[in-house]
Amino acid sequence: MTRIIVISDTHDQKLPDISIPLLKSADMIVHAGDFTSVACYEYLKNINEMVAVCGNSDCAELRRHLPERIVFDVEDVTIGVVHDGQLSLTGTCGLWYLAKELEVDVLIVGHLHTPFIEESDVLIMCPGSPTVPRLADRTAIELVIKGKSVRGQVIPLGAGACLIG
Repeated sequence: MTRIIVISDTHDQKLPDISIPLLKSADMIVHAGDFTSVACYEYLKNINEMVAVCGNSDCAELRRHLPERIVFDVEDVTIGVVHDGQLSLTGTCGLWYLAKELEVDVLIVGHLHTPFIEESDVLIMCPGSPTVPRLADRTAIELVIKGKSVRGQVIPLGAGACLIG
């Protein structure tokens, strides 16, 4: 069994205290972009093994260092990560097509700052943000993989701020 904590859109902000033990106890962290600074990236990388992509707000150094997309395997599951992957406020159809293009079982996206998990033949998820959520609480996603079985759940990390932009 592999337990992954998925986060995104940290934007160089201090993580909620409740999130640190969660990140340390996982088998790995997946970050779907928008660290904003190298310091934030390095801080998270030193907490645990991490797979990450760059986001639209990341500095030039991170954009040179991190890919826009990444596909990797955990046990018998193929996972894709992008920051802003064909998002629509009206549905996830574009994300489903992106998942098919990447040939993944799980697609993780960032950018929205609002969590969701959608299950079909592909598991599509956005962890929200542990630091600057939009009209939502601070969140992460716990992803548990056993062989080919995948389960995701939104983990609340405390009350959020009513940020719109």
